[in-house]
Amino acid sequence: MRARSAIAAIGMLFAFTGHLEAADLFTAEQPPAPPPEERGIWAAIAYSAPDGKYGFFWGADKRQEAMDIALRHCERDKGSSCAVVTVFRNHRHWDDDDNTGFPYEHCGALAIGKEQGNRLTPWSAKSAVTRKEAEDLALKTCERSGSQCKVREWVCT
Repeated sequence: MRARSAIAAIGMLFAFTGHLEAADLFTAEQPPAPPPEERGIWAAIAYSAPDGKYGFFWGADKRQEAMDIALRHCERDKGSSCAVVTVFRNHRHWDDDDNTGFPYEHCGALAIGKEQGNRLTPWSAKSAVTRKEAEDLALKTCERSGSQCKVREWVCT
């Protein structure tokens, strides 16, 4: 019986730890798959949770280009575990909706909380239609940890 409890505890710890590194501190949501035509102007924010380093890029023609450049900027800043934490896009023209379900959220924001000793520093990255909405969403999600959070970076396409 003890072995089963130990395995369950290890499994829960692994799941919890993996969840923290998957996206922001409270959600592991993955954005919808990119549309085949990839219409729009793409942007991305990358973040390295262990050391608080980040990178961003906006103005790409393709989703992957925005992601790759944001990662490079994070790694150039000496991020040890850089990962793309949000991807978003803007309309090139107001009538280019491709009906794929991938939202046109023009802005993204990264909020980071105060360091909490040996615990992972709370953070969140969100995108929305406006800068204010993206910042408010990122702050609200980050502050669920009980920490005071500040927007470290925002970008709009």
